[in-house]
Amino acid sequence: MEKKKPKFKIGAIIQARMTSTRLPGKVLMDIEGKPMLWHVVNRLKFSEKLDDIILAIPNTKKNNILEKFAKDNKVKYFRGSEEDVLSRYYKTAKKFKCDLIVRITSDCPLIDPQIVDLVIEKHLKLNADYTSNTLKRTFPRGLGVEVFNFKVLKKAQKEAKEDYQREHVTPYIYKNPEIFKIQNIKAERRLRYLEIRLTVDTKKDLRLIREIYKRLYKPKKQVITNI
Repeated sequence: MEKKKPKFKIGAIIQARMTSTRLPGKVLMDIEGKPMLWHVVNRLKFSEKLDDIILAIPNTKKNNILEKFAKDNKVKYFRGSEEDVLSRYYKTAKKFKCDLIVRITSDCPLIDPQIVDLVIEKHLKLNADYTSNTLKRTFPRGLGVEVFNFKVLKKAQKEAKEDYQREHVTPYIYKNPEIFKIQNIKAERRLRYLEIRLTVDTKKDLRLIREIYKRLYKPKKQVITNI
């Protein structure tokens, strides 16, 4: 009997830590009664392309609370190096057998599942190695998505030597277009508000996000592109 081919698996890996330099603990700060990280995970559940949502958490004591969050909310997780985030991503993707990785950061509580699906769709259609909407920024900060194949991540894990490359995961990939097929996705003109920040790095950012959620949040309808 012929064996079934394993399903091509698309996994969103969210890097999360408690030790942000500018706003420590921000990923668990409250937004409309839920931790910020909860909103990131919840919004990704509205994606039509994702097969898995996984947290990549540092293996340090200060980040034990994020493991508790994952268990309490039934979110898959992996713990690895705090500083070598590339290694953490690689080991997470390998453990959960992701063929395609969608890189998401935990400080973007307005991440848009429609944009996530768009970048995935374009990546597959173009047969790219790496696709993002951040190389030449046309989307507001906080809506960034990176998509890359596991074999590309594996090569980066092996070849990237500089601390910057290890910390920021993808520079080795997108700065080597002679090695990898790179694609950048541009926003529709109605979304090109580059002066808007929808990410959380400071208390000011958090106040804005809380105000947006207070006015517009509907748990069963996760759309930001219509705002």
